[in-house]
Amino acid sequence: MTRKGIERWKTLKSEVVFNHKWYTLRRDHVELPNGHQMDDYFVSVRPDVVLTFPITEDGHVLFVRQYKHAASDIFIELPGGVIDAHETDPLEAARRELLEETGYTSDDVELLLEVIDNPTKDTNKIYFFLMRHAREVAAQNLDESEHIEVLKVPLQEVEQMVLSGQIHVSGSVALCLLALRKLGL
Repeated sequence: MTRKGIERWKTLKSEVVFNHKWYTLRRDHVELPNGHQMDDYFVSVRPDVVLTFPITEDGHVLFVRQYKHAASDIFIELPGGVIDAHETDPLEAARRELLEETGYTSDDVELLLEVIDNPTKDTNKIYFFLMRHAREVAAQNLDESEHIEVLKVPLQEVEQMVLSGQIHVSGSVALCLLALRKLGL
């Protein structure tokens, strides 16, 4: 079977149609390689994100439990968040997010993978970090919109929590399984 090479689309025009500190929507006018044009391809312009898999000295993984309004439910996830506009180092953003959400920090941090969550509609990347030897150094430092419960889960229970659906946010599922594999579990 012969395959024709995949080509990028050409952006003929691009305009921001909604710009707010929490959400930016862009409308692109694009031309596909076959010549077809679409003048209404909407793209969510989103900041890059960090997600951490923090393991404490005593073999527990730190999770956060919180309400997420868009999905209208309470979720168990790994700690993480957006890389702020002034931040240039995803690793430092990961440390900051872990500290803010849990009060823990780690000096043993490894970037496992850089992924794209929704390449059809979103612009952002997600940086997956494994953090070993996490230790508590402060109280949580949450925004007024955040109410986060910190959970310490034995490392050996994480896979079952994913497979049973207790952890079912895609980034947390992916990072849990990737980290467990990296750790040889």
